[in-house]
Order: sequence, then structure tokens, then C-alpha cells
Amino acid sequence: MAGRIALVGGDEFRDGCEPMDEAILAATGKSAPVTLIVPTAAAFERPDLAAQNGVRHFSSLGADTHTLMALDRDDAMDAGLASEIASAELVYLTGGNPAHLLEAISESALLNSIASALERGAVLAGSSAGAMVMGSWMRFREWRRALGIVDRIATLPHHERADPDSTLLELDTSAPDELNAVLGVDGRCGALSGPDGWTALGPGSVTVYRSGAWRQYTDGDNFTIS
Repeated sequence: MAGRIALVGGDEFRDGCEPMDEAILAATGKSAPVTLIVPTAAAFERPDLAAQNGVRHFSSLGADTHTLMALDRDDAMDAGLASEIASAELVYLTGGNPAHLLEAISESALLNSIASALERGAVLAGSSAGAMVMGSWMRFREWRRALGIVDRIATLPHHERADPDSTLLELDTSAPDELNAVLGVDGRCGALSGPDGWTALGPGSVTVYRSGAWRQYTDGDNFTIS
């Protein structure tokens, strides 16, 4: 996979996200990257508003921002809609319902186009539900298989609400054995992949759970999880 991944903990497009999102845009290597906001996960929660918020936010940061209103399985299987990703340098999956997002885009034309975009070097970002579905597994009421874009990883968004010690105990007894690590990502924060690992972004922290322990990383910290 040539492209980079950004796992965001939620509260996307809000005040305080600017430094994180500037770093995500910079990862494209473009001065005004073509950015697509995909509000599939928000299909039942004002997807038009989620898309508009994303366009306004990223446009204010200098991106050439558009929406891709793929809201359900039929949309995700539409080759015409999926082809719009061909020009994107950043694809951003908004928050919302992770189960709906997973069911809508699994084994779809949209997902194939996202994979092709990553292969040519685009950045794929997902917030909350968008980040959850990227791992090999996700926890939404129960553990379930996810897209596997980020292998052997799971993401717990809105992690500022969680206690790391309690989360570690729960993960030790319930998380799938094949996971290398679980990332707890605070709202308005993210983890950005790179050639040598990951970088924490934002005003909060990224908590990495692995090997029966946890460790927190803050803005600019680099870490590996292989």
C-alpha cells in the first residue's frame, strides 16, 4: 500500500482539528489536494450537513474539496460514483454508524476505488466510524470483522471518555487474538501512518494497547505497532 492512513477519533471538522488536518493534507504532498468527503456512515444523521461541514472545513485549509454522496449499498456499488475517487488525493470517511458503513462498502466498487487510490499514493482518512471500519476488526456492540485496510489493528474512537486501565482489562479478555494492537484515539486527534510507523496528531492523545500494556502518545510523537 503506497498511500497513507489517518485514523481520527471523532469530532471531525470542528475547531481544534486544524493542525491535525493540515498534517493530513500535507501527507498528500499537494498544495491544494483534491479532497472527497464521503458521509456514508452519517446516512441516517444528516449526511448533507456532515458533507457540508467537511467541505467548509477542508476548503478553509486550502484543499480543493468536494462531496461523494454514497449513502447506501446501491450507491457504493455504482461504478459511476466510485469512479469519482480516481481524481482524489484525500478521501475522508466521516463518522456516524460503523455497522452501516461496513455493510454499505464491503466488497463494493467504492471500496475497490479507494484501494486503487491508496495504491497510487492517496491518503485515506476516517473519523470515528470511518476509522473503526479500516481495521481487521472493530468493536461495535460486539467484535466483528472489518475491512482490513489496516491489518491486525482495531480503533476505539472518542477515547477521551475511556479509562485506559479499565479498557486494557476488557481488551485482555475480549479482543481477537490476531490483533497486534488496539488504538484508542481521542476526539479531534488522529494517528497518521508513515513509512516508519505512526504519528500522533491533535490536542489529546492516542493510547496504544498491546502485549498486555498501554502507552499514550501526544501530538508529534512517533510510534510503531508492528
